[in-house]
Amino acid sequence: MKFITLTLGAALLAAASLPAAAQLNVDDAWIRATVPGQKSTGAFMTLRAQADTRLVGAQSEVARSTEVHEMRMDGDVMRMRQVEAVPVPAGQAVELKPGGYHIMLMDVHRQMKTGEVVPLTLITESADGQRHSQQVDATVRPLTTARDGTPHAAPAMKH
Repeated sequence: MKFITLTLGAALLAAASLPAAAQLNVDDAWIRATVPGQKSTGAFMTLRAQADTRLVGAQSEVARSTEVHEMRMDGDVMRMRQVEAVPVPAGQAVELKPGGYHIMLMDVHRQMKTGEVVPLTLITESADGQRHSQQVDATVRPLTTARDGTPHAAPAMKH
């Protein structure tokens, strides 16, 4: 019985000493729906970590290529570019949202239809340089989803 207790205690101690960066909390993960033939779309979510970490990549079985991107104003032009990483400071919420940081799914293999759930793998890096993978399920939302993640209402028509 002592051996089992010691083994269990060692396992619990080892689990408690895992880097906190492996404990990424992901809320409200979603992907914008696509139309037939559309080859790219974005994934969005809110990230929180218990210790400083960085989002350094993502993968998905539905896309040939997946990159972390940023959209920002450059003078009067909105530009999108791939970024090396998105910092996730300890205890702070970091939003991946339309018009800002997001995950770009490129060369998607099929149409993303509203309501389906798509698996994503997030790749993070802790302050000590260790990389961690985490599976996330993202729900596909309509094309008309606003920057804040809510559906746009259809505009009123005047005759």
